Amino acid sequence: MSWADSLIKLSGYEVEVLQKRLAEIADRRQAVDMRIAMLEAEAEHEAQRAREDAQNGWYQVGFLEGVRIRRAALQYEAEQIMMEEAGARDALAQAFEEQKKYEQVADNMRIARDKVVARMEIAAMDELGLRRAAAGR
Repeated sequence: MSWADSLIKLSGYEVEVLQKRLAEIADRRQAVDMRIAMLEAEAEHEAQRAREDAQNGWYQVGFLEGVRIRRAALQYEAEQIMMEEAGARDALAQAFEEQKKYEQVADNMRIARDKVVARMEIAAMDELGLRRAAAGR
């Protein structure tokens, strides 16, 4: 295994790690979105109960204040996760670019090696042709 193949393999591993990290971040963001949706559903349910029973209406103001506080905390958490996700996406894009560069270097090395081999084969064929031509005279 050449050094170029090793670099390609390492960069491929880095890409895999970053993809897993991005997937974990996306899962966390989805969980926060789900908690926000559950909070909204809970607030709607509580509002319905307050409309049906006047006694529950007394507690509605305090409940809504708690919902606002929890929603703000969840929104802040979601924003933090989105910033982390953007950073992870940038890191993944950069890792893909580096991997592509290593692959291009390896391809260029193979092409150069193939050209040298082709030149050597042509030279050997030319020499063989010259020998046959000299022997035929």
